[in-house]
Amino acid sequence: MSTTPQINLPPEPRSIEETGLSLGFLAELVLKTIYVRSLSKGHEIAEAVHLPFANVVAPVLDYLRHEHLTEVRGSTGFGESSYLHVICDDGRMRARELMEQNQYIGPAPVRLEEYTQVVKQQALSEQTITRATLRNTLKHLVIGNEIISELGPAINSAKSIFLFGNPGNGKTSIAEAIGLSLPGAILIPYAVTVHDSIIRVFDGLHHREIPEATSSTPTTNQTQTTRRYDRRWVVIRRPLIAIGGELRLSSLELVYDPTKKYYEAPYQMKANGGAFLMDDFGRQPVSPRELLNRWIVPLEKRVDYLILATGHKINVPFDVLIIFATNLNPKDLVDEAFLRRIRYKIHVADPTWDEFREIFKRETAKRSIPYADEGLRYLVMEYYVKTNRKPRGVHPRDILDELVDIAHFEGVRPTLSKELIDRACRAYFIKEESSK
Repeated sequence: MSTTPQINLPPEPRSIEETGLSLGFLAELVLKTIYVRSLSKGHEIAEAVHLPFANVVAPVLDYLRHEHLTEVRGSTGFGESSYLHVICDDGRMRARELMEQNQYIGPAPVRLEEYTQVVKQQALSEQTITRATLRNTLKHLVIGNEIISELGPAINSAKSIFLFGNPGNGKTSIAEAIGLSLPGAILIPYAVTVHDSIIRVFDGLHHREIPEATSSTPTTNQTQTTRRYDRRWVVIRRPLIAIGGELRLSSLELVYDPTKKYYEAPYQMKANGGAFLMDDFGRQPVSPRELLNRWIVPLEKRVDYLILATGHKINVPFDVLIIFATNLNPKDLVDEAFLRRIRYKIHVADPTWDEFREIFKRETAKRSIPYADEGLRYLVMEYYVKTNRKPRGVHPRDILDELVDIAHFEGVRPTLSKELIDRACRAYFIKEESSK
């Protein structure tokens, strides 16, 4: 995307009270930061916890010094932010105790209530995708207008989609494209806190940060004097988190690290504001019925209930477009009552022969193989018509990959010759395979 998505950034807190966190909580976080990272300069400490030095970190450092946990030893420049803060023996002992309770260090968290409010303000259901946008997003795939017409309303519903059909017809590619088509950008915090527990939310593996958005977008309450944004939040593209056969029920709950003593947000919480793809649905170690039982309340109430190790149950917003993709018959996986809760059921059919030809042409072009109608006709007649084999969207890619490998081995140019097509198909298809 060539333009930077516009988003209102929360203004930087001007006091400890505006952070929503207590002086004691911040003092513990700063003390652990000094202890673990060996930071000493005031502005370095403020940068580590993503809070302003003036009026927030400065009074926290004053508190630590008055409690004889740290002391100031010189300065490297002008102003309090350049003071060198050294941890004392009592401070070192206290930091060790705190690390036994909770090893989280990094950007200060935001309160769960604040996170919930932001998720609601940037709800996926408030966004609309048009036919032109969706068609453009899917232009790398050969997809008929009928599927486009079904996908568009399903995406705009921001609820749930069931993609089903034979393997190799692009269900995963379609789902991934849906994730990329979701408009706009959203804010997520690095971490949230609730009941004295910390839940890490931002995940560099699944979230695509937009650094330029924080340098070009005004804050919510921008005045004549520019006010910095709250750096405890990150601007990201609407996420797409894809999980396949490895998904377990435990993956959908808070992940508590018994060593670090804080939580990792579950997949669906990380996917808030975006899409969550459950690929190969029905092939997970847990049964489809158990998985769907887990989703009943979130799908209907748009709220998820998570349980802390202490036993506290917390309410977390559930603003996720759930996409189930399977090559199994939906009726064999779940009963009608469950299917009713999945609003949109979209069949991804085998490609027509015209679509198969277009896919084949695109794949030959990618590999610089000269396209020839004679070669395609030979392939279709010998390995589809005569064997009563149904075409799959993935066949052209796979067969041509085999053909290129064989040509390179033989030291010849890849072409759609009968010999190379025969050898590629014999290597790719199971001889006894029949249409199923």
